[in-house]
Amino acid sequence: MRMKLAAASVLLALSCGLTVQAADKPVHDEFYWISQINKASIVINSRDGLLDKKDAAKIAKGLEKVLADAKNGGKKPKTALSFEPLLIKASGPEASLIHAGRSSQDMHATYRAIIMYEDLLKLSDKLNDTTRTMWKLAERHKATLIPNYTNGVPALPNTYGHQLLGHIAGLLRDAERIQDFAERLDRCAMGTTVLNGSSWPLDRKSMCNYLGFSKLVENAYDASQISSMENPVELAGVVTAINLHIGHFIEDTMTQYAQTRPWILLQEGGENTYASTAMPQKRNPGLMNNTRTSASSAIGLAQGSIFRAHNVTPGMSDPKSVADNTAVVTATIKALDRMNKVLKALVVNPERALEELNSDWTSSQEVADRLMREYKLPFRVGHHVASEMVTYARQNNLTPLQFPYDQMKRIYAEVVAKEYPQGSSVLPMSEEEFRATIDPKTIILNRQTAGGPQPKEMEKMLKSAKEALDDNAEWAKDQRERMSKAEAKLEKAFQKILK
Repeated sequence: MRMKLAAASVLLALSCGLTVQAADKPVHDEFYWISQINKASIVINSRDGLLDKKDAAKIAKGLEKVLADAKNGGKKPKTALSFEPLLIKASGPEASLIHAGRSSQDMHATYRAIIMYEDLLKLSDKLNDTTRTMWKLAERHKATLIPNYTNGVPALPNTYGHQLLGHIAGLLRDAERIQDFAERLDRCAMGTTVLNGSSWPLDRKSMCNYLGFSKLVENAYDASQISSMENPVELAGVVTAINLHIGHFIEDTMTQYAQTRPWILLQEGGENTYASTAMPQKRNPGLMNNTRTSASSAIGLAQGSIFRAHNVTPGMSDPKSVADNTAVVTATIKALDRMNKVLKALVVNPERALEELNSDWTSSQEVADRLMREYKLPFRVGHHVASEMVTYARQNNLTPLQFPYDQMKRIYAEVVAKEYPQGSSVLPMSEEEFRATIDPKTIILNRQTAGGPQPKEMEKMLKSAKEALDDNAEWAKDQRERMSKAEAKLEKAFQKILK
């Protein structure tokens, strides 16, 4: 009992410590980044002789007071213009000396870019987590046979794992888009002033490094007039692709609910499903409905970014709002979080899926393929043989397991005699071969296409997808470490000035 109490005390202490640590960590909002820009300006300009060291120390202490006041419930302005009066009040009129060669244009372009960058890292994490959950489902069902559809009609047998890996391929491209955009976004605008720099010899590279950027915006006009307006639009494109993929997966899965006996369902209970108020037999897929709604809402927000950036002159603030652009990412993270829950709640019934496959003729294409591959019958002739087979089966309510071999021989002879008289009218496939040809499992095992559902290809694709997921996680970790090191380096330099 004492050991349990001691363990509980340790856990409580750790929990409290983590809570305090989380509370001490400042929110990386506009106020935080304006403060970081001010710190970097004090450090760099005093180092380079553009700011007297005594003035630098005085302004640094004033900045510390502004930060302390904010931490205790004081003002946290979100613009350079509203921040400066607080700094002047705390430091004296000398505070404006750090504004040499600066403008709200380059300052705001800088904090907007870095806030969006940090939002991208959060989005990358959630996308990777959700994709990894789908990967686990694909690995578990790499041999589970299901029907696939095109144009809403049963098309071919497949494995659920292969289908999921197709969706995963799309989500991994979304991750690539995040990283590609992040590379373009990771450029520091500081020092470009309004649009063509200033007469002050500012060290832009040092500012870039202290704020955690990898490189500079090369052209001063581009900094706040062009790239800062296109960034929200590119973000909109990235999140739109993600949410389209979410919607496609949800709708693909929800087709099962039109069946009287579906083979892919949400586990009942909790927020997964809810009962109809009028029809007691119904269990509505509430979680999937909500996921689709979240994805659609995120797409709607993303289109707003595009419209705000349309038909305005360069540099206008219309599309630049941090709140608006963060909301686009937050909405997408919400959609991904719900999709993750869907993936964890899916229940697959392999026996029912196989029953569905054997109740329809999704295997008919393989008949035409085998007749051409093994017996050199022209594909279109073989296709007509298979088509006549399906027509007869549906007219007589026959499933693949019930189809008479004698009827197959008759159909083959009639079609070949009419369309390919130079060939033999005798069906070259034995009954055993015919049965194997229309067996969904055999079809999957006999696939030869690179990227197909056969076991060898599945293992290869599962391996490459897992490697991509691991690489994505490592990429996000590396970016955070780089930014944390820059933050620590700036703080160390700033504290030296305070002493």
